Formats: sequence, structure tokens, C-alpha cells
Amino acid sequence: MAFTNRTTGGQQLAARLVEMGVDADLVCAIPRGGLPVGRAVADRLDVPLDVVVASKLGAPSNPELAIGAVAGDGSYWLNDDLVDQLGVSDDYIQQERDTEAEVARQKIADYRGGEPLPDVSGKRVVLVDDGIATEATAMACLRQLQATDATEVILAVPVAPPSARAELSDEADRVVIVDEPRPFQAVGRHYREFGQVTDREAIDLLEQ
Repeated sequence: MAFTNRTTGGQQLAARLVEMGVDADLVCAIPRGGLPVGRAVADRLDVPLDVVVASKLGAPSNPELAIGAVAGDGSYWLNDDLVDQLGVSDDYIQQERDTEAEVARQKIADYRGGEPLPDVSGKRVVLVDDGIATEATAMACLRQLQATDATEVILAVPVAPPSARAELSDEADRVVIVDEPRPFQAVGRHYREFGQVTDREAIDLLEQ
């Protein structure tokens, strides 16, 4: 296992960012698992920590299978190949987008007191999560940030499959990954401790 827990994953990720000379103005974590990682990165880079929220779009026959994701501002990403393979209708996608966009907005209300994404105009933003599996949530969050006037948007995670870097580079200005194991298993398999992060714990990390 590459990492003891999310905090040590964040510390190793922060060390990699410093080594690369990344100069950030803001770290945005994807709740909830991304917040312990983001806290460690923000503390090392000495910048504020905030959140960007997205909710996955589940397949019709398997809600756990992500066919895409939508962010709180309506920005979304679809896995077009999977949508075509499953024959998912446009009506279903629109309904899921509307439903999950509201879920994302409610999460923003929980984490940010209903306030929108902070102003990132002219800022260098590091988007952080505990790892990449389906890429859906990260893609939607990246699209939300790229729709702003941010100077640079960097995606940074402790662990991801080798294929993720090329695919995510189309959306992020830079992609930083500490470990790209072969074979890649579920994100949690690369952490010794990977318990669920509660909303209260996530909010506490955000408020520190």
C-alpha cells in the first residue's frame, strides 16, 4: 500500500507539488474524501482550503456505475462511450443531471453555508481528491473551475490509474499524481486506513 491514510497521502502529494515548484493561491478539495488530503496540501502550501462539489450520474440499471457527473453550477461531464454502450437516453441523462445538480448544490450549502464557489479569477488553483477511479467527479469539478477566470487549474491526487493522466490532461492545465500503480485497484486498496470521512469531519477540516 502506498499510503498510510489520506493525511499522509496529502503530505506526500504536497511534497511532490513543492518539488515541482507549484505556486498556488488556493486548494479546492472534492468532498468528502478529498478534504483530509486537501488540508495537508493547503497547510504545506500555506494557502486557503475550499471545496468544489460534484455528484455522480448513475447508470439506469446500476446506480453505482458512473456514466458522468455534474457540479453544483451545472457543469457536467459524460462518459460518452459508456453512455452509447448502455444505450442511455437523453431524457434519462437530463433527469439525472437535474437531480444530481440539486444534490451537489445541497452539498455546497452544507459545506459552504450556501455560498457559491469562491472567486478564483486570476488565481492558481489546485484541485485535490484522495484518488481517481472513474474520473467522472474530477472531470465535472475541473470543468466548473475552467469555466472561471482562474489563471491555472492543476489536478493533484495521491493515486490514480496510469490511464488517468492523459485523459485528465484535456481538462486540467497540469496533472500531478504521486503513484500510478499497475494494476490499479479501487482507490481505497492503496491506503492502509481508508475509513469513510463524515460530513462533520470534513467540515471541521475545511474550517481549520
